[in-house]
Amino acid sequence: MPDTKRTATGVLGGLAGLVGLSAAAGVLIAATITPAVAITSTAAERAITMFDNLPSSLEIDKLMVPSNFYATDPATGQPVLLTKFLEQDRTPVSFDQINPVMYDALLSSEDPRYYQHGGIDLIGTTRALLSNAQGGGETQGGSSISQQYVKNVLIQKCEQNATDEYETNEAGETVLDENGAPVVKVSRDQALLNCWTDATTAEGTEGYTRKLQEMRYAISLEQKYSKNEILLGYLNIANFGGITYGIESAARQYFSTTAANLTVAQAATLAGMVQNPNSYRIDKPEGSIVSSDGTRFNKAPDGVIDEGAKLGVLDDLVQSGEITEEQKLAAADGYTSTKVRQLYVLSRLLDDGKITREQYVEAAVWPITPAVTPPKTGCVNALGAEYFCQYVKDVILNDPAFGETAEARRALLQRGGLNVYTTLDPRIQESARDAMSKNAPANPTLPPTKENPNGGRFGAATVSLEASTGRILSITQNTQFSEDAAVQDDRTYSSLVFAGDKKFGTSGGFEAGSTFKLFTLIDWLEKGHSVNETLNGTLHVFKKLKSCEGDWINQGNVLIKNFANNKGYIGNPMRFTKDSLNTGFFAMAEKLDLCDIKNVATRMGATLADGSEVKMNGLGSIIGSNAMSPMAMAAAYATVANNGVYCQPQAIDRVTDADGNEIAKPQRTCTQVIAPNVAATAAYALKGVMQSGGSGSPGNPGDGTVTIGKTGTHEAKQTWLVQSNTRVTTATWAGNADGNGDVFKAGLNNIRFAISKAIQRTVDQTYPGGAFPDPDNDLIKVQLTDLPNVVGQTVEQATQTLTDAGFTVEVGAPVDSDQPAGVVGAQNPGAGKVAGGSTVTISPSNGEGITVPNVSGSTLDDAKKALRSAGFGNVGDGNCTVDAALGTQTKATATNPGAGSLVNRNTSIAVDYSAAVCGGGGRGPGNGGGNG
Repeated sequence: MPDTKRTATGVLGGLAGLVGLSAAAGVLIAATITPAVAITSTAAERAITMFDNLPSSLEIDKLMVPSNFYATDPATGQPVLLTKFLEQDRTPVSFDQINPVMYDALLSSEDPRYYQHGGIDLIGTTRALLSNAQGGGETQGGSSISQQYVKNVLIQKCEQNATDEYETNEAGETVLDENGAPVVKVSRDQALLNCWTDATTAEGTEGYTRKLQEMRYAISLEQKYSKNEILLGYLNIANFGGITYGIESAARQYFSTTAANLTVAQAATLAGMVQNPNSYRIDKPEGSIVSSDGTRFNKAPDGVIDEGAKLGVLDDLVQSGEITEEQKLAAADGYTSTKVRQLYVLSRLLDDGKITREQYVEAAVWPITPAVTPPKTGCVNALGAEYFCQYVKDVILNDPAFGETAEARRALLQRGGLNVYTTLDPRIQESARDAMSKNAPANPTLPPTKENPNGGRFGAATVSLEASTGRILSITQNTQFSEDAAVQDDRTYSSLVFAGDKKFGTSGGFEAGSTFKLFTLIDWLEKGHSVNETLNGTLHVFKKLKSCEGDWINQGNVLIKNFANNKGYIGNPMRFTKDSLNTGFFAMAEKLDLCDIKNVATRMGATLADGSEVKMNGLGSIIGSNAMSPMAMAAAYATVANNGVYCQPQAIDRVTDADGNEIAKPQRTCTQVIAPNVAATAAYALKGVMQSGGSGSPGNPGDGTVTIGKTGTHEAKQTWLVQSNTRVTTATWAGNADGNGDVFKAGLNNIRFAISKAIQRTVDQTYPGGAFPDPDNDLIKVQLTDLPNVVGQTVEQATQTLTDAGFTVEVGAPVDSDQPAGVVGAQNPGAGKVAGGSTVTISPSNGEGITVPNVSGSTLDDAKKALRSAGFGNVGDGNCTVDAALGTQTKATATNPGAGSLVNRNTSIAVDYSAAVCGGGGRGPGNGGGNG
């Protein structure tokens, strides 16, 4: 086989014994540093060829750094850290942000000839090779800082690609367990551990091959980067125990300080840790070293730590009088193993002249005193905004803007160094959180009902949106946040975001109740109907609803009642909305199409929690049987407040990468989905809900700001209030997070009002609302309706005729009528065009009514005869008018009551007449009493 094809393993396997191995290493190193050295050994020539054929170009990936979530301080406009997400707690710093003593401590103890060699310390490496050749196991020291940097870079590359590895069958297909989940062959956690193990504990020739590859890369790095750049890179990438990476995070984690402010003693402690970081940790009081029998320690019991690991230097300082016995005991107490390592680093610093004797003594006598500041990581640390944080986290983990696959998105969140500037407004969040804690108990149990003997789990949530942008200002709920599976059985804890949906929040939503009536109202207006159009909203069986998917028929003649057993009334959508009258909205829906109502909801963002369209399948769906997220309902009502423009909810204002470069955030749009005049008229109707007497009035803060809103309940199971001024919309839900307990029996049905009122008061102060646009005149005009003539019908027939036409009917006292007794003899108002929904009084006939005939032009006597013939028994003379031309004749001119009048047959009828001479009683001149 040609030398150019020889592998490192093959060459090393062919080198006989320890001497050959050491000689080859020395020749390789010397030849790389000084190529002019003559090479004569055949084995050395082969080794050199193999070494030259190793990959030399090492691409240094970006550091794995935490992602940060920020809110904005409204007082200063500056970002405020909410929390971090990380696998490695690392905060990269620049060269001048590290105290020089830290560089000195590291180099003196790990690579004292760093600035003299070309990437490899020949003396240290030869010593390590000799040690390794004597036995397998952990690779010994001797690596230069450049080599150690290479090792850490390679470990990070491995870690970045670590994923779950799944079992496969002979066909290469993933094996699934009984639940349909992939069977994990190697977990990601194990893969991460393997990355470290493979890089640090490889045995035999494989270990030497790795060592040589590190050397090759180290030499290449030194040719590309400056010494200071490599040194800084190492201090930013190195592990300092657990998830603590980089010198800045180590300074904060162990000493609550910064790399720039490390003391000599602290720097020496941290420099000593890099050799074996998890053994020398000082944040584990119970011990960070594990003995063969499983005992954990750091402060070593007698006999555990080799006597060669001396603390004798402290005795020397006592003997020299530089410290007291008490100081020695204090310094030796505590983290003994780490102290031994620190003293070694201090001695190297002193020997190298990097510190003075005084500094050495001061640091040596210092008891290692950790001041641990753990990283603020995960939503549990976003105190006061945990559920808002979780919603943002779910956006990053599920939105394709952050990666094509779930694994890529998770890696970006945990390692990618995102800076996520959220839409959270701390003022609204604090107000909502306080209102929630004061009014919504964490006790989750709801009393059972007859139908549901197991009761339910109480939950409550709020979400506030900026109407014109969709920016989410606040999310709260009544549970305590935890992702710890161990506490999930305790129902006071949850990681679900009740305000969210399946995708963002892992929540299934809740029946929307009467808040869903908004979509029927919008469709009503879009079809050109007026909010003052009169309908029959009385309690009755509604037989049929139109639907493009097939009309819904009430097969069982089910009677759906109103809240509080309200019998309903003839009224209009203005009043139906204010009172939240079920039967009123059923009457509206009878004139519409269920498919159109569904389309309105979809346009306004009101999909089911799983993202699918709502189900419009009968009367129940009109009044909110669909399970909706509070987020979706808030966005729908915000559309009304925003003049018909629907804005998709968004929780992120902007995102930058670890270098501060702006990157694309999730795409969210604002779209005109309903006409402005329809939105304005809907707001006009929804204002009544929040005004005095409206169903939502208990939630009105009463601060003079005009608000719109809608209440909702669902079978004593869920309660809602959605409220908005012109700028911010808040949805408040309180009900069954799961189960079917009775919220009313628990006395929790009205907490929605107290919570919403408190939030709205803060909203009105921080986002002052204005006046809503005037409604469309055509959509608020009073509609005139044809009133039928029911005179002559039975009272029952007449009542049904008028009710079917949308009128309220009252039956009055019997009246004189020429109709048969008992049938309708009169109605008020009479037939014709009247305001829809008017009250019509029908009066039954008493059978005593007669119409006065027209007798004008007849002689007075003939007129009286005609009246008596018509049935009137009390007929007499009326007023006389002189007409000389009549001679001896008389002529009837009118009657009182007048002709055509319907009066009782016993009514006195007076006949007015004309005569040549009046006063004769109608018998001609001189034929009357006169006045004499």
